[in-house]
Amino acid sequence: MKKILFYCIAFLTLQSIAAQEKYIDSLYKVGPVQTEIYSTKNGEDLIIDLYQPQKANSEKTPLIIFMHGGGFSGGSPKNPQEIKFANIAAAKGYSVGLISYRLIRKGKETGFGCDFDAAGKIKTFQLAAEDFMDAAKFMKNNSDKFNIDAEKIIVGGSSAGAEAVLNAVYNPDLIFEDSEKYSDIKFSAVISLAGAIVDVRYLNEGNAIPGLFFHGTADNLVPYATAPHHYCENSKPGYIILDGSKTIVEKLDKLKTSYLFYSFQDARHEISGMPFKHLPQVFDFLNEVVFNNNKIQTTIYK
Repeated sequence: MKKILFYCIAFLTLQSIAAQEKYIDSLYKVGPVQTEIYSTKNGEDLIIDLYQPQKANSEKTPLIIFMHGGGFSGGSPKNPQEIKFANIAAAKGYSVGLISYRLIRKGKETGFGCDFDAAGKIKTFQLAAEDFMDAAKFMKNNSDKFNIDAEKIIVGGSSAGAEAVLNAVYNPDLIFEDSEKYSDIKFSAVISLAGAIVDVRYLNEGNAIPGLFFHGTADNLVPYATAPHHYCENSKPGYIILDGSKTIVEKLDKLKTSYLFYSFQDARHEISGMPFKHLPQVFDFLNEVVFNNNKIQTTIYK
């Protein structure tokens, strides 16, 4: 009887393992972080910390590249929140690159608020977006070395990082002097935590990729819909209109592009933090849209 019970338990255990799904369940141990220099600019080494699953086979892994926030003056890929996210995603079968970039506003009295002129803000977006794209290009060029699937690159960012990533993805012709420089890099999806772009009119069928968006309706820094950045008065040097998550999602909806939008009523800029509570839905969305080519257009009000 004990032997029969043992075999039943073993069989049920094997069934449970078989039912687990790559990119959804935590199937792998995560290897030690690898730090690579993807570019050196003005004497500063820009790095990508790479977290990867330890796998028995040689199947290439999809890649998530994530860009931290910090008002273009602070932050780091060593942020514990993002490290936790990287380990969670790597355990599901993704490679995850957390990148550093030039912090143009570090140590500046005016920071990135209303006293910093609009032209300077656009230039800051541009330089950060260039760093992001250079990191993506580095990973694509070294896809064999890192065993990355260059056709399955998912990108994301938080706050300032989300602004840089979203502008690179959805506003390339506006934000880059030569967008053709990066024309060989294709992305599968974008994740934005309280981000915005310069002009939604430049988002079109050619650059509309599926997106996941998290934003608070009362965000006091990055507009939820269309509004001045930091809600600056139009008399201030830093007055510039940006299009936030709600406006981007409305455009994606018209373009019949997949999206998952978490809209948090009365929440402020704290929504730029990593949404650990909602990560299962994030990975479900990526699995359905990126790997199964299904269409999803969903807004969830919290």
